[in-house]
This record gives sequence, structure tokens and C-alpha cells, in this order.
Amino acid sequence: MLKMKAAYMTAMQKIEISDMEMDAPQADEVTVKLEYCGVCGSDVHFFEHGCIGNTKVPYPFILGHESAGIVTAVGKEVKNLKAGDRVALEPGVPCGKCEFCRQGRYNLCREVKFLAAPPTDGAFREYINHPAFMTYRLPENVSTLDGALIEPLAVGLQAVENARFKPGKTALILGSGAIGLVTMMACKAAGARTVVVSDLFERRLEKAKALGADYVFHAGKDVDFMDMCGFTDGEGFDYVFETAGSKVTAAQTGYLVRRGGTIVMVGNIVGDVAFNFRNLYLKEADVKTVFRYRNQYPVAIQRIASGMIPVKEIVSHIFDFEEVGEALEKAAFHKEDVIKAVVKFK
Repeated sequence: MLKMKAAYMTAMQKIEISDMEMDAPQADEVTVKLEYCGVCGSDVHFFEHGCIGNTKVPYPFILGHESAGIVTAVGKEVKNLKAGDRVALEPGVPCGKCEFCRQGRYNLCREVKFLAAPPTDGAFREYINHPAFMTYRLPENVSTLDGALIEPLAVGLQAVENARFKPGKTALILGSGAIGLVTMMACKAAGARTVVVSDLFERRLEKAKALGADYVFHAGKDVDFMDMCGFTDGEGFDYVFETAGSKVTAAQTGYLVRRGGTIVMVGNIVGDVAFNFRNLYLKEADVKTVFRYRNQYPVAIQRIASGMIPVKEIVSHIFDFEEVGEALEKAAFHKEDVIKAVVKFK
């Protein structure tokens, strides 16, 4: 049986590259030689802490789920893809049978098999077999680097869709990491009048400004709520997106949203948050949440192909496959420098 290299997490904050058996694709699968795989915040959290909430890493385990590459083989039932196609992989494979799948809300499927979500191994490996119906061919002008960034972009697009974003409105993005940046660009693409971004790190704010933010605030420099709301005549923002995954910014959202506005919780917050619900009641503001995404890959591909969203501009670091451990360490412990890390396969 053929073998390939895979990057295994063998202990907390420890990655080892070793051989892995390479199976032939099932009838409905394609084999993809991976070219890029992004480092997600969930990968970093698993790497740093060995768990996310009650979900623990079952060592040895392969992280990574933001992936794209080239099809090298197809199963006998696959008709829509062929060897040589450049593709992006949507990492969550739903059961297709439950009430949520039947409703089209397959991201809520309880039986979903999601790459790098225990117990399903991820994509930090040279090849992967993946169901063809969750594998998307990329247009000629969309690179496999772009393809690996479709996954985080899909989160931003889902956030804007869940918000029921209306053109001509104002938006505040709390956090300008990768998810904050793609959410910001999704808001701009949806016709936002003004988008303001707040973060603790200058480099991220500079990137937000370069990618289209109208105003940026450094959250650690004595900025109060009304400073940010000054751009809305003190009324607050039509839409407030929490993308930092921080208890602090989550608690701020109710103060920053305008009356009748909408808060969208995007970041992955672990633990309870102290929240002033009285303030929220007085505004009759809506609170929406985002769990991954659904049906966003075709939308993301179109936005990238049209030039509307230059997603690869969020990348700050590219590491070789042999440096997966370094990529995770850098993303975990040097957040002030890393906006988006990507692993490149040879």
C-alpha cells in the first residue's frame, strides 16, 4: 500500500511528521494532492490547549481543514470532477438524512464529519480522499491558495447572511484577525456604507485599513464606546460582529449596537460571558449566531473570481509542510504578528 507524509499532533503543542497509509478513493470520493492548507483558530486552540471546551484531541491526531489542491484520482461514481482539476474542499460532510440536512441547514447536522474536528483527522497531510459533492472545482483565475482560504471566507459570508445585512448600513467588526477581515470584506461586498474595525494589534488594523475598512480603532488605547459610535452620531452601529472570540468584546456588543440593530456572534468563545441584557432589551436589538456555514462555497468562489473579495491578501505567513509545528506555534504564541498562516505543500 502507498504511503504519504502526515503531520500528527502527538501531545499538547507537539507535532511529528511521519508516514500514513494512503487508501484508494471510495466510489463517491476524489483523491486530492494538497497544495495549501490554512491554519485556523480552532487548529491553534487544539494545539495550544489540547481541547476546545469538552472536545479533547485524541492523540495522535491530524489538524487542518482549510484546504485546496489537485485531483489525482476519482471514484467510479464521480462524474463532475476529473484528474487534474484544481479544487477546494469543504471540510464538513453531513449525513444528508437528518432534519437539518433535509431543511438545507446541513451545518447543524449532529452526525457531520468535519476535518480536524475529533475524531475525524484533518488535512495536514500530502493527500486526502474527500466526497466529490463537497469538492469544488476552481476557476482558472482562482489559485489553490485562494481555494484554501474559501473556508474562512465562507464563515464571513455566513455571518453577513445571518445578519440579513442591508446595503447602506453601518457595521462594526470587533477583531481583525482572519475571520474579522473576511467578515469586513463580506460586509463591504454586501454594500455597507461604513465599516469600522477594532483590534488590539496594529498590524491587523493596518491590514484592515488596506483591505477596505473605513476607520480602525486600537482597542487597547483608551477608546471608549462613544468614540466608536461617533461615526454614527452616537446612535451605535446597525450591525456589530464579534469575531475576536473574546469575552470582553462579547460583553461590549450590546453597548455598541444601535436601537433595532443586530449583533452577530461569530468568534469561538469558550466559557460564560457577563452580559447586560437590560441594555439589550431597551434597544430591542437582535442577536444572531454563526456555526460554520452552509452553501457558501459557490458564493465565495464567485466573489474571489470576480475580484470583489481579494481573500489571499489576508495571508501574513506561509510555511512549508515540514514546518507545520512552527506554523501552529507562531499562530498560537505570536498573535500580534500573525494574521493568517498557511501551510504550503511541495
